[in-house]
Amino acid sequence: MGISNLKSLPLILISILMIVSAWSSPSTAASTNSSSSSHDRSFQQCFSSGFQHSYNSTSGSLIFSKNNSAYASLLKSSVRNLRFFNSSEPQFIISPFHESHVQAAVICSKKHGMQVRVRSGGHDYEGLSYVSDVVPFIIIDLFNLRSISIDVENESAWVESGATLGELYYKIAEKSNAYGFPAGSCPTVGVGGHLSGGGFGTLFRKYGLAADNVMDAKIVDADGKLLDRKSMGEDLFWAIRGGGGSSFGVILAWKIRLVSVPPGVTIFNVQKTLEQGATEHLHKWQAIASKLHEDLFLHAVVGVANEPSNGGSKTIQISFVSLFLGPAERLLLLMKVSFPELALERNNCIEMSWIQSVLYFAGFPIRSPLQVLLDRSPQSKSFSKAKSDYVKESISKAGLEGLWQRLMEEQTSLLILTPYGGKMSDISDSETPFPHRSGNLYKIQYSVTWDSNNETQQHIGWMRSLYAHMEPYVSKSPRAAYLNYRDLDLGQNDNNNASYAQASTWGLKYFKNNFKRLVRVKTVVDPSNFFRNEQSIPVFPSPQ
Repeated sequence: MGISNLKSLPLILISILMIVSAWSSPSTAASTNSSSSSHDRSFQQCFSSGFQHSYNSTSGSLIFSKNNSAYASLLKSSVRNLRFFNSSEPQFIISPFHESHVQAAVICSKKHGMQVRVRSGGHDYEGLSYVSDVVPFIIIDLFNLRSISIDVENESAWVESGATLGELYYKIAEKSNAYGFPAGSCPTVGVGGHLSGGGFGTLFRKYGLAADNVMDAKIVDADGKLLDRKSMGEDLFWAIRGGGGSSFGVILAWKIRLVSVPPGVTIFNVQKTLEQGATEHLHKWQAIASKLHEDLFLHAVVGVANEPSNGGSKTIQISFVSLFLGPAERLLLLMKVSFPELALERNNCIEMSWIQSVLYFAGFPIRSPLQVLLDRSPQSKSFSKAKSDYVKESISKAGLEGLWQRLMEEQTSLLILTPYGGKMSDISDSETPFPHRSGNLYKIQYSVTWDSNNETQQHIGWMRSLYAHMEPYVSKSPRAAYLNYRDLDLGQNDNNNASYAQASTWGLKYFKNNFKRLVRVKTVVDPSNFFRNEQSIPVFPSPQ
């Protein structure tokens, strides 16, 4: 996918604007009572007029309306959270094969009053990549824009936003076992949303976030222009690396920096229940996890289990799961010094390649064929709700015991505690919009799942109660949150529009002092606030 004539629109898209301008003339605009079907036909005509010379119909359909037989299955294909399975339907789903298709979709949506949602993997926790309270809207589903080009010699890669993390890891491993990329563990997560929101994984204490390792990007802006880093400018390039891409345009592709990984890595998973001293172990973990060597990632996963030795009664089980960039012998020495209480032994450790560790953290047996990473279908679907917090001071044992009591009210509750420190403490809070750097001990992801829509309010109510309970123990002023664990409880824009003050209720939690700069960038690149959703970056009002 090449970039040509970046400073101006392609001729074919200029022709679209001329056609649309004719439809938008005063005489046409006055016909406000035209039927929706006529409006839909106008949109389709506008959209399809822009790429007849570059589209091969044998590749598949580009535009799906509600009366298309494939519409429903395509709409549901990337819905990961069943809370949104029967939500509002888009007027059209656009499935582009070429960058000009995205440009046409943006231009025609803008002229025809359609909102735009952009979906790469469908993992948005609140469904904002495919759900909208404001209609009519379209979904630009980037499923077909997922090419990956690995350049081992220059330690970089271009990856299109519709690719998944699993596809990226597979392509890297196909070329070399000496490189990896510091992104997340779930292989079906789309690259587009993951990188634009920050993106962390087992390598982030060594190399920073996925967004910290972005070198260039290609984006279609609100005017339908195709831009790269040079033509978009450093302010917009800064904003899309952690500020969320959906507020600024449609990000088509990323150039990323590959990172070195050793020939062998070591993992372990040591589990402790309350009866086995889990509280004491986690209390110690809080004090040391962010101070460990940057080659050592040790997170804690907290869930509810049944204790066989106590008649099957409920207990808390904590899994201390680690990736170490090196051999087991070196890991054992580090753990003996830093965390002897865990009593790690050689038989707890498994040595493997880095790509096998990707399989392990994705939930696959490490001897699985790497092709399992190419499966885009979700491993499971359920109703769910999640939230996030940052912890700056260790929670007392009494505080942890109170938390355990809350968790045991919900059998499917789960906490993932992710240690910070290492490289994350070396990067400035303002280097990218992602501000959660030095001073954080760990991040908490809270989640709960359930099986029936009838239980939704009950479980969401429980999650909100847990979140309120944790307020004394977590970051303050603001109580920080992670954008990729999106949470509409933090605040929403009214009708997808909000003032700076209104949006600050959630914006400061995600971005802290970087929020105002994001608003400034948004005001410059999308002053009409075309790209907007329930938690999009707002614009400053125009001077009167």
